[in-house]
Amino acid sequence: MKWTDKDQIIMQGIDRPLGKYYAARLKAQGTCLVAGVASGCGGEIIAEIPVFDLVAEAVAEAGEIKTSLILVPPNQVLDAALEAIAAAIPQLIIVTPGVPPLDLVELLKIASTTGTLILGPGSQGVIIPNYLWLGICEPNFYQSGTIGLITRGDRIGDEVAKTLTAAGYGESMAVNLGTDGIIGSNLSQWLQVFEEDDNTEAILLVSQVGGKAEIEAAKYIASAIEKPVIAYLVGLNAAIETNFGDTETIISNQLSYSVAAKNTRKDSLRHFQEAGVIVVEKLADLPASLAKALS
Repeated sequence: MKWTDKDQIIMQGIDRPLGKYYAARLKAQGTCLVAGVASGCGGEIIAEIPVFDLVAEAVAEAGEIKTSLILVPPNQVLDAALEAIAAAIPQLIIVTPGVPPLDLVELLKIASTTGTLILGPGSQGVIIPNYLWLGICEPNFYQSGTIGLITRGDRIGDEVAKTLTAAGYGESMAVNLGTDGIIGSNLSQWLQVFEEDDNTEAILLVSQVGGKAEIEAAKYIASAIEKPVIAYLVGLNAAIETNFGDTETIISNQLSYSVAAKNTRKDSLRHFQEAGVIVVEKLADLPASLAKALS
């Protein structure tokens, strides 16, 4: 997948406070944000950006749109995303968290048939430092470099990027997968993206412990990734053993009326270590681990 600073972007939900704030910042940063979409606000101008009632109207006016940033309320995300898909927009970044799970299941089913990339819900977006900013992460914390950064969680990417910048490291690209229990694109997909990226020398994965997605990612690294991988697993040092079961596990339990085996911190750690991944327990240890991986 290719991201360029010339690709045209729209924002659905530009009339909301978060939309207005980030529309102005994205525009000032040079993001090619050409239109906003908000029902009932057609004809208005927000942050020097024309607003349309419908996505189709925005596309008709602006031409080909590569990405839509979706900031509408949770119960409107499905309709907004389907409207963008109907307008042939290939990449959707759902910034809104807390989308109803059944809505997301329906969306992902449709997106799989159209080949639409879904980031989120609860995604901070994508940033290529000093080149492209799509989302709500804090661009001042990032700098250009050779680390491919994949995060899952709220604002953890900004904290990690700030730590790397202070140590002299930067990112080839950083992507936040979101915060919800069910999300669109997953860890393994982005691991492959960075594996094939010529500007990336090492991959830094930041996620939780004990989840099925993390263990699947570790297995994928063992079988398909040749670049060095560092994993910062949030919760590895939690005082109490906690089950971070993902949505698939929860649903399986409800359907079978049984309690599935927990993926513990030890399970996550073992799978990553078996895959040859350098596991970091503390944020402050990241720079030293990166130096080791790149040596």
